[in-house]
Amino acid sequence: MTIFLIVLLAALVFEYINGFHDAANAIATVVSTKVLTPRQAIALAAFFNLIGALAGTAVAKTISGGLVDAHAVTMTTIFSALFAAIVWNLLTWWLGLPSSSSHALIGGLCGAALSTASDDWSVLIWSAVDSHGKAIGLWPKVVLPMLSSPVAGFVGGALLMFILLVFIHRLTPRVVNGVFGKLQLVSAALMGYSHGSNDAQKTMGIITLALFTATKTGVFKDLPEWAGFLRVPEFKDIPLWVVLSCAITMAAGTAAGGWRIIRTMGHKMVKLQPVHGFAAETTAALIIHGASTLGIPVSTTHVISTSIMGVGAIKRFSAVKWGVVERIIWAWVLTLPVCGLLGYLTERLCRLLGSH
Repeated sequence: MTIFLIVLLAALVFEYINGFHDAANAIATVVSTKVLTPRQAIALAAFFNLIGALAGTAVAKTISGGLVDAHAVTMTTIFSALFAAIVWNLLTWWLGLPSSSSHALIGGLCGAALSTASDDWSVLIWSAVDSHGKAIGLWPKVVLPMLSSPVAGFVGGALLMFILLVFIHRLTPRVVNGVFGKLQLVSAALMGYSHGSNDAQKTMGIITLALFTATKTGVFKDLPEWAGFLRVPEFKDIPLWVVLSCAITMAAGTAAGGWRIIRTMGHKMVKLQPVHGFAAETTAALIIHGASTLGIPVSTTHVISTSIMGVGAIKRFSAVKWGVVERIIWAWVLTLPVCGLLGYLTERLCRLLGSH
């Protein structure tokens, strides 16, 4: 039971860090355009992150049983995955780089599972279909979206910005800023909601995987009858208490802010006006919401970052500070392999120290 409580604590710590690490995704543009103060923006993002986190469980089910063979996972595997993701998130937060918490967690889980299976690569589900005929696995749910979602963000942001410019080019800057300052409140709320609907579910999936593993290995066999809610004999619905705890923890983390990343996203990449913030947030929110509906754990960081780049490129290609973008892209490229290696080494070290 102790190992489960450690894993649960690690999962909630990851969710809290995810909240303040990715808070910038929802509020960087609305802060940089001065539509809201930082405190107002964080309150808005925290509220809509909470609402979004309660909206569904499709992504959670993908994480809990669609990426690695759940029957080959131990509690040490899950702890190692979470530890890797936490370390990477804290490092990139300290550097002010908007990296993907999603890919950090997935990379850590794959690396830890590979170590648990003694380097048997078949433990990783590359591409398959579930009992309902839906595609699951790393290729359709992680790799393909990782490549396509940033492109969709860049192209979508540029296209929406171009369309808006066609309609507003004769309006005065004062009118444009007034109108889109109000509209950006809506787009920021939608961005917060979509972020919660995708990112919070990843930790829900990890906790459910931990519950399944603990049930399978007999960790809960001596629990009293009143604690039977902890037992998860198979993957169906995500337990309500898991949904609520993850939603509240992410909202609390978001409320703590993430000023280093907010500065990078909202100020260093490109100078934004309310119309640009509206275009970037609306594009990203629609893409992320679509991914959540399909159960795809897409990187909210990748999508909003490239949406901002696309909007900036339409404004003026040289307006995007490509040196900052290069640092961000390196963080994206390194996240999966580095976290995979961290998860692998952590699992090995835990086993050497006698953890099972």
